[in-house]
Amino acid sequence: MAVPVSEAYRRWTRFEDFPRFMAGVERIDRTSPGLTHWVVRVGGATREFDARITEQIPDERVAWTTVSGDLHQAGVVTFHRLEDARTKVMLQLAHDPHGLVETVGDKLGFVHRQAIDGLQHFKDFVESHRAGPDAGPSPS
Repeated sequence: MAVPVSEAYRRWTRFEDFPRFMAGVERIDRTSPGLTHWVVRVGGATREFDARITEQIPDERVAWTTVSGDLHQAGVVTFHRLEDARTKVMLQLAHDPHGLVETVGDKLGFVHRQAIDGLQHFKDFVESHRAGPDAGPSPS
């Protein structure tokens, strides 16, 4: 991605922007420091869950796990400086499919494909909004 690592990290931690680039995410609300409430569409159904940030190292990584709700997942995103204005973003995600539709979708690689697409959309979103009005600091 053609932005400095600090910008990629800052933009990722603006959780309220996720619906602008991540398919299926309808809304994310920060309910307290380190806790977010997610509303997502999965397999045509609306799901809600709370996620706690379990590790946050500025410009390096953000890890999370769900703590309540009907979707169970944990993940980590890491940011790697390639050059001054180039960053590699890597995502690891573990999830527990719920019901037949999600289990079949998982076996067919839907979640994997959605994660890859989401990272590409994040890259496009950040690179196209570099100097935009919403480029303020993230609420950490």
